[in-house]
Amino acid sequence: MTSVLAHPLVKPVAHRVLQFGYRVRRLYSAVFRPVTLGVRALVLNDEGHVLLIRHTYAPGWFMPGGGVGRDETLEAAAARELYEEAGIRVTGDLTLVGAYANFLQLKSDHVLVYAVSAWEDAGPAPHLGVEIAEMGFFAPDALPAGTTPGTRLRLEEFFKQRRPTTYW
Repeated sequence: MTSVLAHPLVKPVAHRVLQFGYRVRRLYSAVFRPVTLGVRALVLNDEGHVLLIRHTYAPGWFMPGGGVGRDETLEAAAARELYEEAGIRVTGDLTLVGAYANFLQLKSDHVLVYAVSAWEDAGPAPHLGVEIAEMGFFAPDALPAGTTPGTRLRLEEFFKQRRPTTYW
């Protein structure tokens, strides 16, 4: 199915549908799911560069992550999102970096960031080219333009070993 969605004629339409769905989901969440729970994975390579992704449906660069599913642990959600968005399989422990509240977009969003201690490349990310526009490892002092303010702040706290703030 991914190959069909990546087709040059289908891909722009699929991106527009994802953008529309993203907006509808945000509105739905604001009305019917005012409290949400999400996770982000902080992954470093051997050079100490951090993994960031850029979605096709929302602007900016983020750490991989997303919502926690029903009957899914926080760690399992972080590992699943990391595989889906970046093709990376967690092989070690996940360590909680911090828990943050985000009251933007008309909802009460709570995000937990986990540092990934060990991982392996599991091949092409299933969502690359459809949900994920691009991904890459970046030096902490040379993050790409468009890295979201919340992502920048989380990384600064992590690398400078500062106490995490309360808000995203």
